Amino acid sequence: MRVVITGMGALTPAGKNVSETWDKILKGETAIDNISRFDTSNFKVKLAAEVKDFNPELFIEEKREIKRMDRYTQYAVAAVHEAVEDSGIDFKSDKLDKKRCGIIYGSGVGGIETLEAEITKYNKNEERGPSRVSPLYIPMLITNIAAGHISMKYGLEGHGFCPVTACATSTHAIGEAFRAIKHGYADIIITGGAEASITPTSVAGFQNATAMSQATDKNEALLAFDKRRNGFIMGEGAGCLILESYESAKARGANIYAEIVGYCANFDAYHITAPEPNGKGACDAIISAVADAKLDKSKIGYINAHGTGTEINDKTETLAVKSAFGEHAYNLAISSTKGVTGHMLGATGAVEAVCSIRALVDGLLPPTANLHEPDPECDLNNIALTAQEKNIDYALSTSMGFGSTNAVVIFGKV
Repeated sequence: MRVVITGMGALTPAGKNVSETWDKILKGETAIDNISRFDTSNFKVKLAAEVKDFNPELFIEEKREIKRMDRYTQYAVAAVHEAVEDSGIDFKSDKLDKKRCGIIYGSGVGGIETLEAEITKYNKNEERGPSRVSPLYIPMLITNIAAGHISMKYGLEGHGFCPVTACATSTHAIGEAFRAIKHGYADIIITGGAEASITPTSVAGFQNATAMSQATDKNEALLAFDKRRNGFIMGEGAGCLILESYESAKARGANIYAEIVGYCANFDAYHITAPEPNGKGACDAIISAVADAKLDKSKIGYINAHGTGTEINDKTETLAVKSAFGEHAYNLAISSTKGVTGHMLGATGAVEAVCSIRALVDGLLPPTANLHEPDPECDLNNIALTAQEKNIDYALSTSMGFGSTNAVVIFGKV
């Protein structure tokens, strides 16, 4: 069964919706700036890509409900709202079989902002600490609660769950939604991921793992594939795709953006935080996704890379692409959009899927922001600084996560 995309949504540091985000990405205008959520005086890391001026009341009707949601869940509801509106699906319709409509929506970290707030309350008073912890602490914290809220809002009673695979989370969500529809478990699935992890302990943890950039100039921060790269910059937000069987989409006269044609999920089985040095796991995932799509590898025209701007990721990802595509690796175009949005962790794959689809639809390939000094070890056809006009038939998006996990999805024109 063919699976198509009929709706897209995004809430990112670069924009409140898909259009705003895509515009900033094409222009290479970074949303990275000084962290405003907390005092960074004692931190080595000073920069992040925050969602600014977000108003949850635009998407959540009851103010009481807003207070019952961690920030990451609020972001998820906003991105899903846009995608559902974009799809034109009326989930309240009696004609729609809710048991054939599902949700596979994840988060890499979940409600860490809630976690920090409640632990702080607990620790302030040893005697009364337990009684001060909110009864909503656990429901706001858990990583599947965004999916739960979305299922209740739209009455989704069908196939669904919440994947949690660090920075590969939402790519895995999209891939598993694709498979669920392809194999007949559902007709429509809301999928993607959300994250809101710009918090003191989260930043401190990544900082002390030496994964984050300590740059103070936002235009010299997340430098994917650049020889000056020195770590990633944390982002936040949410992305969403509405996946639908081709038959369902055609029957209701839906606008179809693109088709998902291939997917793979695997492990490096190498290290808890570092990719396998030769990129073998990522290479195998790419090869398997291309085989799943039943494509000749020469058909892939663009890769939206994981491209985190860390020393090891960009080098090993380049090796993976070379190993997977051989001579064609130098013919296809590649870029990382994280220089604009920051690394959105569990949400990043969904937003990069949106970018890959827009690249197909618009014939515009997004650039890698701030790529002024390409690393000789990252010597592929990297799109630097300026968007490239090019019509392609297939785009591939890669994601990798702590725990040695990889995910690859391939989108094609319809």
